Amino acid sequence: MIMDIKTLLTDYLNYLEIERNRSPKTRENYEHYLKEFMAFSKAKSAGDITEDAIRNFRLNLARRDLKKITQNYYVIALRNFLKYLAKRDIKSVAPDKIELPKTPSRQIAIIEYGDLERLLEAPTRLAEASAKAGGNTLRALRDKAILETLFSTGLRISELCALSRYIDIARGELSVRGKGDKLRIVFLSDRAKKAIKNYLDKRTDADEALFVSLTKGTSDKRHATSVIGRIIPRAVQRLVNYYARKAGIAEHITPHQLRHQFATDLLLNGADIRSVQSLLGHSNISTTQIYTHITNKELREVHKSFHGRRRK
Repeated sequence: MIMDIKTLLTDYLNYLEIERNRSPKTRENYEHYLKEFMAFSKAKSAGDITEDAIRNFRLNLARRDLKKITQNYYVIALRNFLKYLAKRDIKSVAPDKIELPKTPSRQIAIIEYGDLERLLEAPTRLAEASAKAGGNTLRALRDKAILETLFSTGLRISELCALSRYIDIARGELSVRGKGDKLRIVFLSDRAKKAIKNYLDKRTDADEALFVSLTKGTSDKRHATSVIGRIIPRAVQRLVNYYARKAGIAEHITPHQLRHQFATDLLLNGADIRSVQSLLGHSNISTTQIYTHITNKELREVHKSFHGRRRK
């Protein structure tokens, strides 16, 4: 009996979620990539997936001017689907027939340390101004705590938004569930611990989220700032960019860039790459190695300082 492609796709997506323990977001992405291929190739069964169909689909992706890394996502999803079919002894194209396109190595941009310090201090200046005007400082205290936590821990934005307020601030350790449902430990700096304590001391609500969304309050107590639930990633993105502009930084700054700053700061100060890999929650060391092009800049100064001294 030949199973139709829609049934096989549903089975595969269920396999990803249940047996491979992939996140709902991963399932959603794979479904999108594979359905695009099915629609393009008009495949009705596994046997309709041919090398020619795959080649034409990849040509279509390239002509759509998609980034190489985005094209890779489609190809990886298709290759993994074919691996699943092979595992079930369902005849189709052999997965090893599909080669991934070469992509240029990722380059990470970081901001200067002085710019970073101004960014982290920007909410403090806002809090001071708000207090002098008789306003509510909870928002500025929250934002300060968010920025310091991002730089202190290197958390992904989704991980930050999922944090609980019931943490041992004095100990400064957070247990985080990251990609692939993997647990890891991250650590709070003294500055982050102080910022979180100041923020939580100001909170009067019982919401279990560490970082919450707030209404726009005024100095009028009848319209004071109030909590309206857990903060969402988009709000964190907006506040990071807002304070970057307040700090006079021309570049567009994102929460993920603070994760980059965290990693490069550790490496520049002598941390070994395996430790940084663990702190970031990277499954593969090659993902962490994208930061080495930045730290390698230090080698120029080493060469300049120590090479050829006896020739002078």
